[in-house]
Amino acid sequence: MKKLPIGLQNLREMRTQGYVYVDKTAHIARLAEEGKYYFLARPRRFGKSLLVDTLAEAFAGSRELFEGLYLEHHWDWTRKYPVLRFDFSEGVLPDRVLLDATLLDQLRFNHDRYGLAWEEAPVHIALARLVRNLREAAGQPVVLLIDEYDKPILDHLSEPALARAMREGLRNFYSVIKSLDPHLKFVLLTGVSKFSKVSLFSGLNNLKDVTLDPRTATLCGYTHAELVSAFAAHLDGVDLAEVKRWYNGYNFLGEPVYNPFDILLYLDSRAFRPYWFETGTPTFLINLLAERGFFTPNLARLRTGLELLSTFDVDHIATEALLFQTGYLTIRRAEEPIRGYWVYTLGYPNHEVETSLNASLLSVYTDDPSKSFSHRLRLLELLLADDLAGLKDLFHALFASIPHQWYDNNPISRYEGYYASVFYSHFAALGLDIVLEDATNHGRIDMTVKIQDRIYLFEFKVVEITPEGDALRQLRDRGYAEKYRAGSGPIYLIGVEFSRDRRNLVGFAWEHG
Repeated sequence: MKKLPIGLQNLREMRTQGYVYVDKTAHIARLAEEGKYYFLARPRRFGKSLLVDTLAEAFAGSRELFEGLYLEHHWDWTRKYPVLRFDFSEGVLPDRVLLDATLLDQLRFNHDRYGLAWEEAPVHIALARLVRNLREAAGQPVVLLIDEYDKPILDHLSEPALARAMREGLRNFYSVIKSLDPHLKFVLLTGVSKFSKVSLFSGLNNLKDVTLDPRTATLCGYTHAELVSAFAAHLDGVDLAEVKRWYNGYNFLGEPVYNPFDILLYLDSRAFRPYWFETGTPTFLINLLAERGFFTPNLARLRTGLELLSTFDVDHIATEALLFQTGYLTIRRAEEPIRGYWVYTLGYPNHEVETSLNASLLSVYTDDPSKSFSHRLRLLELLLADDLAGLKDLFHALFASIPHQWYDNNPISRYEGYYASVFYSHFAALGLDIVLEDATNHGRIDMTVKIQDRIYLFEFKVVEITPEGDALRQLRDRGYAEKYRAGSGPIYLIGVEFSRDRRNLVGFAWEHG
């Protein structure tokens, strides 16, 4: 049985030691044929570094590593190009001084690697000198590959002044690339986010962004067909439908893909766990959602335009862009209501992200994160037992247990959707089948929850806005249960009413549908 390449980013090790390899080299051939300057953003752990390594080996002429792959017979192996690689993936750089020192160290390493004389100079001058001298020494234009180009900035988003300093340092480095065009064969920058060209790339306005190009949608990540084909020897007894529910669904305007990191660890252990989420979901992201009072049910149905998905900067971090670019939301639907005007509906890519992100949000939405798991476990027990009185008591006790000083000192509780967000996130963190704004021929149900053969229909109201008792009345009067009467299980109508002034549930009424 072939080995799984867990944690590998090196093509040579994978090919020479018989690891499973999904052939993505047709993409590489097309990129090299059709252009010269590229930018690709993908979430962390998506195989960007392996892509960079594969490009480096192809341009360096390592034909033996591509035997049996598409590129073996679709590449000019008679020419070899010098390759410069810069990688910011390792460690956290604490300040601009260490960033410049790291850049100079990588520049010095590349000088030594190609036997070029090193002279001390500022980073942008050293890069320009290296490319020109290497082109002259090798007699061939240079391939420039920059991996995780934005990591020094992203590591400090919670400290805007430091993030701006890192941005300026990187802009200084990247600013000379366009002027080196006569000496360059191919350029690729990869990262998690797409910073605006004005803020980071300055004159480098000739980068072709292939992040949301349907032709490169599957360049990183595994399609379902690739999973079934390449990993056939590892799939005996695997429930592929469940694997797909847990880990597939990342969409970059093409066929959805799996995160490779999740798949490899799942196949190695055969246990469903949030492998990708556990490797470093930033506290900054969770806190930002809370500070902005983001209505968490919207995470499953957020609508936005391309300009918000593809622009990002330290001084203006759009919530939609941050969640999409970091992989916590993905494109669920693309619509063009007017020619040239696109509307994108975002949502969770899969079960792993939906449950894990909501569980993390609960840690900042309530005052005692240590009790979050026990609350969710109790919620599941009550739903399975059809104990709606217990459900009412659970949420009333949850909100009542939060001390007044927590509300006074925490801006999260002051936004309109706080109570509904806490309520929804408890259900979403369990991974239940949830439909938000569930459409019927009489209107939309705020939240439908399906568990086994049971159907729970929820309507949320704030009593300072609508009269008490209106939530259940709306469910009943609009006949929302009719949509589900064909099923064999029980249907419950549940009106949930919150009070901003009293900081708790003030109404929780139910009846059979």
